[in-house]
Amino acid sequence: MKSMQIGVNLLWLRTGQVGGSQEYLIRQLVGASLDAKINLDYKITLFTQPGFALHHPEIAKIYKCIEAPAHSGNRAARIALEQTWLAKKSRKFDLMHHGGGTLPRFGAARSVVTMHDVQYLSFPENFSRVRLGYLRKVIPSSLARASIVTTPTEYVRERLVESFGLKADKICVVRHGVDETVGKNATTEEELRHRLRLTDKKVIFLPAITHPHKNHRFLLQLMKSHWTEKDLVLVCAGGRGRAEEDFMREVRRLNLDERVVRIGRVIDADRDGLMKLANALVFPSLYEGFGAPVIEAMILGTPVIASNCASLPEVISDAGLVLPLEIDAWADALQVVDAKREKFVMAGKLRAMHYSVKNSGSDLLSAYEAAL
Repeated sequence: MKSMQIGVNLLWLRTGQVGGSQEYLIRQLVGASLDAKINLDYKITLFTQPGFALHHPEIAKIYKCIEAPAHSGNRAARIALEQTWLAKKSRKFDLMHHGGGTLPRFGAARSVVTMHDVQYLSFPENFSRVRLGYLRKVIPSSLARASIVTTPTEYVRERLVESFGLKADKICVVRHGVDETVGKNATTEEELRHRLRLTDKKVIFLPAITHPHKNHRFLLQLMKSHWTEKDLVLVCAGGRGRAEEDFMREVRRLNLDERVVRIGRVIDADRDGLMKLANALVFPSLYEGFGAPVIEAMILGTPVIASNCASLPEVISDAGLVLPLEIDAWADALQVVDAKREKFVMAGKLRAMHYSVKNSGSDLLSAYEAAL
């Protein structure tokens, strides 16, 4: 029996820059390679930007990669390539998978499109007018034309059904695959405490870019009103987002300069080390299509305290402390975590197994099968 030819559009993935959605799809593909169907039923080819194989050798060793012509790297240039160069290439394939949330107008007859989230529906104010207009025009059309739509959670799946009238059987949940080797090369606690001047402080950790929906300010209110121990320090890692200046102003206004450590973007080793030494991962996000840091914390044995917003209750289940975004509800959260630490650590490690790379790859192949 002839193998089905599947192309995967990775032109939206910027070379050398890997965020949550990029890692999500790459780990799916790694997980899919562990399934016998890859050798028997499917042959997968990746369409990438120049330099992809150099920056992602782990995936380039597994699948054939075809580099697109060099271009300026902006969204308009990428879209133009998808409608021309990629459309011509994809005619030879039985199925095309577009991982960036939009579906080109031309290409293979059968297609899968991945919707990582639909944040623009819940928080349109977080998007520029141009970007919001583009999403409102392109997303409904892409969803309607796709053979199968994949999402990381049931939460996103339900939102697509409610908002776009899609049939439930057109949407497949493909779990995140969180790398089980997280933390293997973590920076030591001794080094991090010395470098960041944490000494013997009690640390809580938030790894998130300072966008408004990540809700950093909620933690500042807690630090001022309830989490007032002098030796308690909130360490915030992640890039500068749209709420960065507002966040830092609030730190100064509340006189929390000595108790809030803002360290910016960090390497994986430092992030994992901070996760391991923290008393808890605190994650008060208003919106997550998945929320990978909560599972990474569970793998590392760090209890999770998170909001009950969007997909987080589904992902965390009973393996962490999930609370409404009310100051009083979070007031004694750190004491609860301390008292039940062993329970949360054990439950977290079991929960993380559900989101293995292998399971993610298996889900992806099931979506391909449904599309074909």
